Amino acid sequence: MLKFLMMMVFMIPLCLKKNMFWLVQMMIFLMTYLFLNLSINLMLFSNLSYYYSCDLISFGLILLSIWICGLMIMSSESVLKLNFYYNFFLFNVIFLLIMLYLTFSVMNLFMFYLFFEGSLIPTLLLIIGWGYQPERVQAGMYLLFYTLFASLPLFMGIFFIFNNMNSMMIYFLKFYSMNYYLLYLSMVLAFLVKMPMYFVHLWLPKAHVEAPVSGSMILAGIMLKLGGYGLLRVLIFLQSINLKLNYIWMSISLLGGFYISLKCFCQMDIKSLIAYSSVAHMSIVIGGVMVMNYWGFMGAYILMIGHGLCSSGMFCLANINYERLHSRSMFLNKGLMNFMPSMSLWWFLLLSSNMAAPPSLNLLGEISLINALMSWSYFSMILLMLISFFSAGYSLYLFSYTQHGKFYQGLYSFYMGVSREYLMLFLHWFPLNLMILKVDFMMIWF
Repeated sequence: MLKFLMMMVFMIPLCLKKNMFWLVQMMIFLMTYLFLNLSINLMLFSNLSYYYSCDLISFGLILLSIWICGLMIMSSESVLKLNFYYNFFLFNVIFLLIMLYLTFSVMNLFMFYLFFEGSLIPTLLLIIGWGYQPERVQAGMYLLFYTLFASLPLFMGIFFIFNNMNSMMIYFLKFYSMNYYLLYLSMVLAFLVKMPMYFVHLWLPKAHVEAPVSGSMILAGIMLKLGGYGLLRVLIFLQSINLKLNYIWMSISLLGGFYISLKCFCQMDIKSLIAYSSVAHMSIVIGGVMVMNYWGFMGAYILMIGHGLCSSGMFCLANINYERLHSRSMFLNKGLMNFMPSMSLWWFLLLSSNMAAPPSLNLLGEISLINALMSWSYFSMILLMLISFFSAGYSLYLFSYTQHGKFYQGLYSFYMGVSREYLMLFLHWFPLNLMILKVDFMMIWF
């Protein structure tokens, strides 16, 4: 695992040279293929080196991180074209990638906390440095304080565990069961804010709307998955108390998911709509993890990866429109099928994956999660039906509103999609719908 870390660290000097924008992106994609060839043991931590190792959950999420970071650079051509501090931008992306890689591969709980918080800094710089509106500073503060406020108890909880167990290795902790209410709350809350759960989700739509396209991609693609990953790791040794208290989180996230789905229909900003749809999807993931059965864990993992690719692709599409019309308002982004007929296909493909149409990973994840939640309580079926139905509803609403209708008369100087954009969308959609073929690999990790 250390070899990939070294590769990332030695990419930093490349960022600081002139005319290395595309080379860095190519290096990241090269690293994806090298990482794909890593041999991993399905059941245990493998590729051990010092503090770092890799099991199946880490493998999928690290791969997703590297892939999305490559696509972030690909989507941010405007930073290069306008010569807008692109060296620092590249450095930021690589630093973020290093932090995410370390977060997912580290085995020590304290180190996990350190890198979990460390990934916040480059994200904040992305939002404040390359965002669009003046409100981006407020959005950055929201992001910072929501996350830090919930993370301090997690910090205390980790040291409490170390004090009692004399070990912070995630692998050893699974043999314990810790039955403390306060410890449970302090460990779980930080991850629920990061997910984000309904009631503590307010930082997410704000951060998304103000962030540049790369910021939105990394937020939707990886940052929300940090919370899910933390829960998958931490709930192993909080099983007994979680089974007593999980009805609280289940009811909040299912009701919240339904309410947020309704809220999606009220959005007039494309990015805002996609951000709220992320909250709705993550609410089912929280439900699945909290049920603590095999289907739930598996479905949560698959939906996290599927949603990372799908949501990131949709933010790319929103940005492609924004670069043409200089607006994300639904009132102005109309009738785009007239201007970019080929782009309509990609809107359709990614939005259909968002509403969990086959053969996307989202479908598989949602089926597993519905299975898990139904086994927990039949009453959850009502809310699950509504959430699934409305997710199709707001996806269709977004598609029909942007692609059909009478286009805005004030448009001037318009150009079609370029090959870079089509390639970028293809690289989101292709793995999202191809990985369904290797789903046995994702389903046997216990």
